[in-house]
Amino acid sequence: MTPNDLPPQIETPAAWVGRDLSERPEDWLYQLTPDDVADLEQAARHFLSLDRDVGEITAEDFPLTQFADHLSALRDKLLSGVGVEVLRGLPIETYDQKMAAAVFCGIGAHLGSARSQNADGHILGHVRDVGRDPNDPTARIYQTSARQSFHTDSADVVGLLCLRDAKEGGDSLLVSAETIFNRMRAERPDLLSLLFDPIATDRRGEVPEGMDPFMTIPPFSWFAGKLTVFYQRQYIDSAQRFEGALRLTPAHVEALDMFDALANDPDLHITMRLQPGDMQFVYNHAMLHDRTGFIDWPDSDKRRHLFRLWLSLPGDRTLPPVFAQRYGDLTVGARGGIITNHTRLHAPLD
Repeated sequence: MTPNDLPPQIETPAAWVGRDLSERPEDWLYQLTPDDVADLEQAARHFLSLDRDVGEITAEDFPLTQFADHLSALRDKLLSGVGVEVLRGLPIETYDQKMAAAVFCGIGAHLGSARSQNADGHILGHVRDVGRDPNDPTARIYQTSARQSFHTDSADVVGLLCLRDAKEGGDSLLVSAETIFNRMRAERPDLLSLLFDPIATDRRGEVPEGMDPFMTIPPFSWFAGKLTVFYQRQYIDSAQRFEGALRLTPAHVEALDMFDALANDPDLHITMRLQPGDMQFVYNHAMLHDRTGFIDWPDSDKRRHLFRLWLSLPGDRTLPPVFAQRYGDLTVGARGGIITNHTRLHAPLD
């Protein structure tokens, strides 16, 4: 794509500026009422009575009354609104992990379908420091305590449930890809155009059969009137180790550096500290997420721990064909995740 071919400036609710959105918590923070909590708990108890793996949960297995209406509105907010919501007030300290997983996965089942987050078919991810070296090209960043950097995941929506927070740090950061696009379009359209190139991203060892160990999905794609983002700078950098990956020119590196600088601009991103019991849902195609580095508690039973869901939502946008390199099947409502020839979907509780 040349600078003259760039799409026009984007004006949608998702093209927010962090400093403004942080002053409008009513747009992204929802306080659960006692009736909401009671509804979620009765649905979870019903599902647990069925004695099935949490990975098999469906909306029918998790019967909600009035809170189903809020989840319908939340789906709309993710797809066509600001693209993020935090549900606050779940009394997580009174739950065991099975109850917490049932509530979280039950909400996910009402929003869409859960997708595998690794080659083992885990639909319930565990975000915590397990001692991996962040510089290891086979490590996943969420398995460390290091700063993550702004990135997207391989799903339509990313959900987090905070079970325990860190002693220090571990704040959640979000930035609008549409706002980054608008700024680069106004200031450096020459660099922006390079981000539509097929830049290689490392698969970090999770390679579907017959595929390359890297993907060539551009950081920005314009398809069917929508801007879609796909980005993980560490994985772009580590993909340069592979023969056959597009070599990054100095101009590409300058474009990626400008993207990162804008994402890290405190005026553009929003920072939030997830409290135990908070559930955050983020629309992955229009924004990037990050987490600051953290210092954990010395006691193992207090250490930072979040559940994670990757969801595919009905009624979502169509994705460019190149996304099949990551998503495989691009069917709306049934796409995303990491699928290999031995994947079996399930939800390990620990």
